[in-house]
Amino acid sequence: MNDGAINKLEIQGAISNKECDINNKKDIAIIGMACRFPGANNTQEFWENLISGVNSITEIPQERWDWREVYGDPQKEENKTNSKWGGFIDNLDKFDSRFFNISPKEANYIDPQHRIFLETVWQLFENSGYSPKSLSGRKIGVYAGVSKNDYSELLGHDISAFVSTGTVHSILVNRVSFFFNFNGPSEAVDTACSSSLVALHNAVKDICLGECEAAVVGGVNAMISPRMYISHAKSGMLSKDGQCKTFDASANGYVRGEGVGALFIKPLEKALKDKDNILGVIKATAINHGGRSNFLTAPNVTAQAEVVLTALKSLE
Repeated sequence: MNDGAINKLEIQGAISNKECDINNKKDIAIIGMACRFPGANNTQEFWENLISGVNSITEIPQERWDWREVYGDPQKEENKTNSKWGGFIDNLDKFDSRFFNISPKEANYIDPQHRIFLETVWQLFENSGYSPKSLSGRKIGVYAGVSKNDYSELLGHDISAFVSTGTVHSILVNRVSFFFNFNGPSEAVDTACSSSLVALHNAVKDICLGECEAAVVGGVNAMISPRMYISHAKSGMLSKDGQCKTFDASANGYVRGEGVGALFIKPLEKALKDKDNILGVIKATAINHGGRSNFLTAPNVTAQAEVVLTALKSLE
C-alpha cells in the first residue's frame, strides 16, 4: 500500500511457525473480510471489478486538492509533480461519529485513516457473522498497517487536545480495541509497502504463541495532501500516464492508491469447531529485509527468494 524495500510474502495467506512450540503449530483460518477500495465499497464490488477488468484510476478529485496547482516537471520546477492520477475511495470525509460514541468535535481531529479503519472493522464482524458484543472482553488482537500521516499536515497549527489521539497511529488500533473492549495486543505496523503483511505475520505469530485467541488484521491508506506526490515525483517513482506496467519495457513508475481492508482470523481447528465460514487458510508466513541493494527502497532479489523458502520450509 505504501513504498518501501522490506520483502513480504503470503503463501495461502503468508513468521515461521518454528518460533512457536513445535506441538502448537497452527493453521490459521480467515473467517471474515471487509474492504473499501477505489470504485468498490465492499468485497463483492471489488471482486466484480476484478472480474470485469475495471480500471479504477482517476484524476485526483477536486475535493482532495487541485492537482493543476502542483502539476509540472519535478526536475525543473519547485514543488511540482508529474502525476495527476490515483486510486481514490468515495466519501472519505463522511463518518457517523455518534454511532461509535465519538463527539463530532473530536471526530474532526481524527485522521480519516483511523475513522475508515474503525468502520471497516465493524463491517468485518458483520461479514464474519459475529456480534461485537459476543467478542467483548476477550483476547482479540488488533493489528494494522499504516504509514502516511497527511492529516497532521492539513491540521497545521490547529492544536486541540484531540490531536494527540486523532493523528498518532498507535491510537488507530487502540481505538478499535477500546471501542470493542478487546484485551489482546493492539499493534500499529509501519514497514512501508509491506506494513499490512507484516501486521498479518505478527498476528499469526501471536495467535500461535497464545497472546490472543483471534485477531483483526488489516491496513489503511488515505491520500489527502499533495506532499508525497511531489516527493515521489522528485524521486522518479510516479507514472506520469497513470498506469502501472510491471515487468514491461514501457514501465515508467507506479500509481498511488488508497483504501482499507481487514481480515478476521483464528486457529483453523477452532474455526471448524465453531462452524465459522472459512474463506481461506494461512499455512505459513515469513518476513525479512533485503539488506543492501541498489537503493534504499529497492528490493533484493536474493532476499526475496530466501523469504519464500523460509515460509515453505516452515511447512515441513
